[in-house]
Amino acid sequence: MVSCMTAKQSENPSIVILREGTEDSQGKPQIISNINACQSIVDVVKTTLGPRGMDKLIHQQRSVTISNDGATIIQLLDIVHPAAKTLVDIAKSQDNEVGDGTTSVVLFAGELLNQSKQFIEEGMHPSVIIKGYREAMTKSIDRIRECSIKIAEEEGRRDILKKCAQTSLNSKIISKYKEFFSEMVVQAVEILESDLDKSFIGIKKVTGGSVTDSFLVEGVAFKKTFSYAGFEQQPKKFVNPKICLLNLELELKSEKENAEIRLDSPEDYQKIVDAEWTLIYEKLEKIIASGSQVILSKLPIGDLATQYFADRGLFCAGRVPNDDLLRLAKSTGGVVQTTVNGLTDDVLGTCGVFEEKQLGNERYNFFTQCIGTKSCTIVLRGGADQYIEEAERSLNDAIMIVRRAVKANAVVAGGGAIEMELSRFLREYLRSISGKQQLVINGFAKALEIIPKTLAENSGMDSTDVLNKLRQKHTQDAEDGIWFGVDVINGRCANMYKEFVWEPELVRINVISAATEAACTILSVDQTIKNPKSEQQQAEAAGRLQGTSQQGRPRPQMGRGIRGRGGK
Repeated sequence: MVSCMTAKQSENPSIVILREGTEDSQGKPQIISNINACQSIVDVVKTTLGPRGMDKLIHQQRSVTISNDGATIIQLLDIVHPAAKTLVDIAKSQDNEVGDGTTSVVLFAGELLNQSKQFIEEGMHPSVIIKGYREAMTKSIDRIRECSIKIAEEEGRRDILKKCAQTSLNSKIISKYKEFFSEMVVQAVEILESDLDKSFIGIKKVTGGSVTDSFLVEGVAFKKTFSYAGFEQQPKKFVNPKICLLNLELELKSEKENAEIRLDSPEDYQKIVDAEWTLIYEKLEKIIASGSQVILSKLPIGDLATQYFADRGLFCAGRVPNDDLLRLAKSTGGVVQTTVNGLTDDVLGTCGVFEEKQLGNERYNFFTQCIGTKSCTIVLRGGADQYIEEAERSLNDAIMIVRRAVKANAVVAGGGAIEMELSRFLREYLRSISGKQQLVINGFAKALEIIPKTLAENSGMDSTDVLNKLRQKHTQDAEDGIWFGVDVINGRCANMYKEFVWEPELVRINVISAATEAACTILSVDQTIKNPKSEQQQAEAAGRLQGTSQQGRPRPQMGRGIRGRGGK
């Protein structure tokens, strides 16, 4: 909208570009505001880092979540600040790409922004900081790849994978049983094919018993599905059965409500009814003719089909979850069919033993001793739902770590050791450059120390004393000192490689790259414009509010009588 003015006023015309009510903030205060918002998120997750980290309880209406997983916590927080949402994105990307290190990536990104805050306040341009951070990131990643320990194809490789899984579980709620679960996780990953698709590792949660009652099923296990009358008459165990996997509904369907059929005699109606029964019986007979003994379908199997199979000594289950059906196809060699025509032996699966067992208060179907098993199921036990939920998140992280270790074939020491080594390396690199970049890269080196510092603080140690000792070790002893970090279990500085605290190099590379990119993205924003709602949106919102009561029901229209056409 351009305002109209007289000739006298045209010397200094006023042009209105943005709608009235638009919020606009820019310049140095805006960058500082974004950094402060991100720092608030960091303060929430900071105390969860490490084996001695604390848990967070997040309450949303009726659901309660207790966790120390960074990605889980940040996703459950209802973050509305646009810049702070960047930290949510990097936590998600770290969880999807690597599975572990979600707290570290948020913590490191926040510290990078904190270090840049003083540069901004002193008048340094954000572009200079961004350039320095990216240069430091490149040097750090190269250094990680240079000093990482390569996993050879030898007998000790499996032990290294177990140590990586244990390192991931160190900070989890099931850390007391890390040896028990690390063996289970490595065994589960070894069962997978070369692509290491995590979706073929199922995790089932069964309340009751101890967590040590958890076990791995080399095959598929899933909870007994909804069943009709006649199900209990079916046999619950087969040896070497043929398995038919269907994506087909096996029950009588009622006609659509809007269907219209004109009949001349009652006999015509009976023919239609008989045709429906004929169709379902033809399907069932074709399934039996194929020699299948276990029939599973993603869609419902009705009471007629259930009783039909029970009378012939066969087992059936409908409404099988899609994930479990795909794992069954992978393990048994079967192919999911959408028709009962052409059920030959090559599309039917088989397994060594099928059995239905009681687990706690539930009944589970087990498919084991499959030839060429390429999928597995971890059955988690525990006394409380919250405990089992957190144990599942912990195992997910451990599985992801082992997968990455198998693919990367290289590990580094944890406990803040690699961060201290990178900090030392960058400080030495500073001597070869000059200008503002020297200050920025020095800030990057300081930010790296936030990981060992926070580990020490969360375990009750003196963080200043710990950092001084680690700097001394990394400077004096170039060979052995490279892997010195914070041993939070024993409260000391130690060689974390000899303590078997290992993690894939990809975890640290992803932490540094993702955190740096997030920090650079936030620093590159110098103006935030928030558009107001348009008049139409405001009217629609007001209309919805007026037309709906607090209980979500339409408000009765008050004060309106009913009139006839000629009424007054």
